[in-house]
Amino acid sequence: MATIDTRKSNDGQITYRVRVRIKGHSTQTATFTKLSDARKWAHITEGAVLQDKHFPGNESKKHCMSEVIDRYIAEVLPRKAASSIHNQTLQLKWWKSQIGHILLSDISPRRIGECRNSLIKVHKANSTVNRKLSALSHVFTIAVNEWEWLDDSPMRKVSKLRENKGRVRFLSVEERTSLLEQCKVSKNTFLHTIVVLALSTGWRKNELLSLEWRDVDLKRNTLTFRETKNGETRAVPLTGYALEVLKSHAKVRRIYTALVFHSSTWMKYNIRQSWEYAVKRAGITNFHFHDLRHSYASYLAMNGASLLEIAELLGHKTLAMVKRYAHLTEAHTRSIVERIDRPVFEKESRIKNTMH
Repeated sequence: MATIDTRKSNDGQITYRVRVRIKGHSTQTATFTKLSDARKWAHITEGAVLQDKHFPGNESKKHCMSEVIDRYIAEVLPRKAASSIHNQTLQLKWWKSQIGHILLSDISPRRIGECRNSLIKVHKANSTVNRKLSALSHVFTIAVNEWEWLDDSPMRKVSKLRENKGRVRFLSVEERTSLLEQCKVSKNTFLHTIVVLALSTGWRKNELLSLEWRDVDLKRNTLTFRETKNGETRAVPLTGYALEVLKSHAKVRRIYTALVFHSSTWMKYNIRQSWEYAVKRAGITNFHFHDLRHSYASYLAMNGASLLEIAELLGHKTLAMVKRYAHLTEAHTRSIVERIDRPVFEKESRIKNTMH
């Protein structure tokens, strides 16, 4: 039932406070300067409560960002790819430290923009800032669409930073030969095999370190990657030298672990340390482990693979991420056009030459 109380302030101004109380529902209140507005709101609100409708606006005043982020980490993150959970947890904990104390109703695009600007001062890469913005954006999307804690996401009005096309650094023949030689003599017995597989499949270091023997089919010569960045399971073919190297590695597999490469915190550190030492000994500069993935994609492009084929082999859902290799496919594209042009216009070319 709705009640309207009339109040008069010291300066003589009259306001109308409305209360809607219905058993089994929380009390809804609002204040107006016009009695007509108060009555209209009372009528609409009372009807909404009787129909058991939810009030997102009120929910946003009940929850602070810490609650939202904690619930997201507990309920939503476990459903994502295992390889992305750690990084997104760190990203969301950063947001929690910045705006965790603020109510959802008080979160504004301006406040988020201020946080973004503070990130710019810390991170050199715009892509790093954008990843943190994306992590928070999905939190708001879930809070709006699934939990109904908010009417709309403030992220819609927050601009992301412009990113460059991405680096394309790949190994030359000489660099590749030198690097593989250094990996062979490394004290880390896994390094050479891991680098060869990275160059032959384009898969990331963490994806390779998560590879299990059950996902290695040496009869069909395929590898199945389950712990991928986009959460999709993908099978990739394995041929030639990479297949030989993996078969040799399989002969000395450790029976106490399901992993192809025994993984632990120490192991990951040791791989990084061994990798950096091998790169240095090979005399290679400005080259990171992730650039092995760029090398794989570049070799595909230079040997005639289309952008669509490269995207499929790398596990990208769109062509946007592989457009950086477009210039490497130009020579191949030109040769295709020339091969089509010759038979199609051969007769016209002969007539023209005869006239001259």
